[in-house]
Amino acid sequence: MSQYEFPRAVLEVLREPLESGEIHIARAARRAIFPARFQLVAAMNPCPCGHFGDPQQMCRCTPAQISQYRSRLSGPLLDRIDIQLEVPTLPVSALQEAAQGESSTYWRERIAQAVDRQWQRQQARNAQLQGERLAQFCALDAVGTRLLSRATETLHLSARAYHRVLRVARSIADLEGSDPISTQHLAEAIQYRRLAQTLMR
Repeated sequence: MSQYEFPRAVLEVLREPLESGEIHIARAARRAIFPARFQLVAAMNPCPCGHFGDPQQMCRCTPAQISQYRSRLSGPLLDRIDIQLEVPTLPVSALQEAAQGESSTYWRERIAQAVDRQWQRQQARNAQLQGERLAQFCALDAVGTRLLSRATETLHLSARAYHRVLRVARSIADLEGSDPISTQHLAEAIQYRRLAQTLMR
């Protein structure tokens, strides 16, 4: 196993701090709580050889190997990861083209504005919204409520994932400077939950 690939037992330890922002340690007769709020950015291959689903190279892995590789990420751990994206292999032509898109400076300014909106509206970041405050600041209209209900049934979202979709939709709306969460914002947030369903199949 590569030194950069973590076994499932190590990854599972991330569940508690991702959920609560704290780490609880008990040793003998003593217990301690440490702050551990952080932003997790992680990546993995689709299979051990890295070519599953690649139209240009054949995957050498057996179904059993792929299943065992993906089983390192449990459902409860994936549930706690807000945004999950599948990044396809880029063709050589795309790598040789000049970079396009917005600059880091542009996005830094937009994110700063979005964070400022959150503090002015609710005196907290969207990720910290819970209970009544979540319902208040992430309210949906009738169309959005139906859309999220259908997605919850189709994608078998847990209550935790349901609430995380709302927070992500709220953040997308803030990035666009929108007070209400539109159906488009919600649909984008739902799209970021699809990878978990693929990995758990």
